Amino acid sequence: MKIQTIAKYIDQPAVISKLHSLMPAVLTVTGVGVWGYETFHNRHHSHPGESLNSTLPRHKHHSKTQQAFKNAITIASAAGSAYIGAKGLKIGGKTLFKGLIDSPKLQEVLQNQTKAIDKFLSARTTDDKMLISALENSKNRHFTLKAIETIKTCLPKDKISQKFLSEILPKPENLNSKEIFQEIKRLSLIGLIPVAGGVAGGIGADILTGTQSRKKTANKIKEGVYQYLANIFLCNVGAGAALFTCEQMVKAKLINPLTPLKKLGVIFAGITATGIVGGSIIANYISKKCVDPLFGKKHCKNEGIYSERKPEPLDIALHADDIATAGILSGFKWIEPALPVMYFISGYRAGIGYRNNSKDK
Repeated sequence: MKIQTIAKYIDQPAVISKLHSLMPAVLTVTGVGVWGYETFHNRHHSHPGESLNSTLPRHKHHSKTQQAFKNAITIASAAGSAYIGAKGLKIGGKTLFKGLIDSPKLQEVLQNQTKAIDKFLSARTTDDKMLISALENSKNRHFTLKAIETIKTCLPKDKISQKFLSEILPKPENLNSKEIFQEIKRLSLIGLIPVAGGVAGGIGADILTGTQSRKKTANKIKEGVYQYLANIFLCNVGAGAALFTCEQMVKAKLINPLTPLKKLGVIFAGITATGIVGGSIIANYISKKCVDPLFGKKHCKNEGIYSERKPEPLDIALHADDIATAGILSGFKWIEPALPVMYFISGYRAGIGYRNNSKDK
């Protein structure tokens, strides 16, 4: 089976609509899984307010029930806000921002697909029995891999047939730089919401359990800054900047126009340079120079930039959302439903105020 056929299969409107409909269930299962791990596994070696990979000692008076309650609030806040971000936000009938779940419902997609097939077949543009069979069997259901391969192979190359093909199996959108930056703005806002929700949920959990402190609140805000800048925003900016640069080079005829695959490579280069390399340094600098002074904490002059928070394997794993971002900016829509789950993890880590290299124990 050709890679292009598989790409067409997972990027078809019916499959995307199905993935979007599954997102709430996936978010719920992921949240419950994280809650179970953090409550029953990590509690043996976790400090209040610390979590994944932490080696800080567990406070002797810290209640298992209390920690379970705090984890539940933080996770629910991060997952709930990730879902809100994906759905978009409307107030008073006015759309404040457009979410990810803006595609038609599955039934509507299948109805439109069936109408397009009926219209094409009624014109009797082709007498190819294999093609007709593949189209007839694709009414009111998503296209199978075999059907897509048959349609691509047997469909005539005339304008009417190719217009029909683009209608039932749309090509990846070829976004220009202006549209790219609009998309970055939207994705960055969608990523900000679960991080802010996680921080708010974490602080709220501390208040409700009577365990709030200036240090914990500061840590949550600092981790929120780290997660958003290092793992979300700056990666998006780097992707857009790299693509804009290449677009200008294409206009100047220095390079050939970019295919979606080449565009994906350019975006990854921008993500690596701006987000992965520089993001953690910038986030830590802001935390030390801006957030800590607000909470009365001072740092030694010779203290390293990573004295509280250094990059680690899970942070690299969280850059999986950049794969989704890169895919969306390259015009592939099938990756969109995965973004809320990835952003939820960043929101949760912000909500627990994760600091993996703190000298203050």
